Amino acid sequence: MTVDTDWFRDAQWGLLCHYLGAAPSTAGGAELTAEAWNRQVDRFNLAGLVRQLVQMRPGYFFLSIGQNSGHYCAPNDTYDELVGIKPSKCSRRDLVTELAETLEPHGIRLMVYLPAGAPAADPVAVQRLGWEWGFEGGWPHGWSNRTGKRLADFQRNWEAVIREWSLRWGRLIHGWWIDGCYFADEMYRHKDEPNFASFAAALKAGNPDSLVAFNPGVKIPIVRHSEYEDYTAGEIDRALPEVTGRWVDGAQLHILTYAGANWCRADEPRFCDELVTAYTKYVNRQQGTITWDLPITQAGLVPEPFVRQMVSLARATRRSKS
Repeated sequence: MTVDTDWFRDAQWGLLCHYLGAAPSTAGGAELTAEAWNRQVDRFNLAGLVRQLVQMRPGYFFLSIGQNSGHYCAPNDTYDELVGIKPSKCSRRDLVTELAETLEPHGIRLMVYLPAGAPAADPVAVQRLGWEWGFEGGWPHGWSNRTGKRLADFQRNWEAVIREWSLRWGRLIHGWWIDGCYFADEMYRHKDEPNFASFAAALKAGNPDSLVAFNPGVKIPIVRHSEYEDYTAGEIDRALPEVTGRWVDGAQLHILTYAGANWCRADEPRFCDELVTAYTKYVNRQQGTITWDLPITQAGLVPEPFVRQMVSLARATRRSKS
């Protein structure tokens, strides 16, 4: 089935926020109890974030479901049954559904971020899900290939978890960005399931038109990691690479980078407004799409310097409200 990526190209640019139980790509979060996580998610200022996003006018917005700490911002019975952690570290509040429904009237499509592996800093979840990559406490997102195993049982478990979320959200979610697909030859490049095909099918269970990208890590030039992805993950960091044309082996060209000093860093923007605008327009002229990662507070708000920069970008790309 061919998925329409025209809307994603026409969106030109969007935003991503890592809303997590601990700093990204770290082993933190052990001190955060399930109840404390629920209190944090319950206090998430959804109305305030939506006001900011309406100001910034992205074509779409990515919200992280969770990462290394094992805290997720939506319920999932399959995950709870598999890992057996009580009380659950999946929040009672379904932040994804609420945000998608609130953004929809404003024409901002919600997409989601999720790692390809178990929460590496949660030893109980790692063991019970069948995950065996080691945790090194740093790049790439705490995962290292110590075993070279296929981990088919883990992948079946993870696809079941993903399928529940996908069916829960249905057409409210317009895309997935799957992080940490670093060991594709060991885990996904197989003729029989589980493989990239079954992985994509789980992601699209609730919305067959949802766009999928599998992140191989920083790769320049930008690559298509799998024939089953609809757009490139496109992770870049310090360099702003040259791009040529809309398609990368049949996938929609997309780039993801950070607006702060690093991923989720809540200091000043690393680039001036003019450079952010110029590079965004450059990617757009190639019929590509670019996502800017912004920091977000525990309260669910983007720091004002980044709001101002994205408002400037919206004006420069003629997205400002009339």
